[in-house]
Amino acid sequence: MKNGKMPDPNTVYPIENYTNEIYIKPTIKNPNIIVGDFSYIADSDFESHVTHLYEWNGDKLVIGKFCQIAAGVEFVMNGANHQMNAVSTFPFYTLEGWEMSPPCVADMQLRGDTVIGNDVWIGQNAVILPGVHIGDGAIIGANSVVGRNIEPYTVVAGNPARQIRKRFDDDFIELLEKFKWWDKSIEEINSLIPVLTCSDIDSVKVKIRELIELPEPKKKKL
Repeated sequence: MKNGKMPDPNTVYPIENYTNEIYIKPTIKNPNIIVGDFSYIADSDFESHVTHLYEWNGDKLVIGKFCQIAAGVEFVMNGANHQMNAVSTFPFYTLEGWEMSPPCVADMQLRGDTVIGNDVWIGQNAVILPGVHIGDGAIIGANSVVGRNIEPYTVVAGNPARQIRKRFDDDFIELLEKFKWWDKSIEEINSLIPVLTCSDIDSVKVKIRELIELPEPKKKKL
């Protein structure tokens, strides 16, 4: 415990006397937004960062646990799409006075739910486009525009966002995906903080293998 307090995923303000950072989950009112424990945003209102989320599209924004979302991030949902397989992209059906029924779903090219994994860091003013899936542990650079799926533990940046590098080697990423530290109890996570924040990755690999009782990989013969 820090200052005699246990972490509480149902509190809104995780920093005492500071209102510009909130845990998102306890503030959500829209049933099509689903957010895991302890994910936060550097703002006092999360839902204003989710645009064009309309009930008739049926899409959802799903965010995992322990995500870190900076100020100015926008999640653009499928309601922003216009019909692109016709002469005009103008949405006559949304505006008063125009004699047009809504186009069928197939003509709108909807891309499905937007899904953000666990322990994802999204930098300031990044834009996440409809239907994108971002894997666990990914890092999205500031001002990036993400229009494609991002693999777990990958760093991307730019407009359009492109892969800069993998954070770890493939074997370690596979190990972390099996470990799923974010699904453990608060007590376990507290005890794991020295492992989760250690920069000696080789020793961390060994420790995590021990914790999930996996044998050390055999070294390749030269």
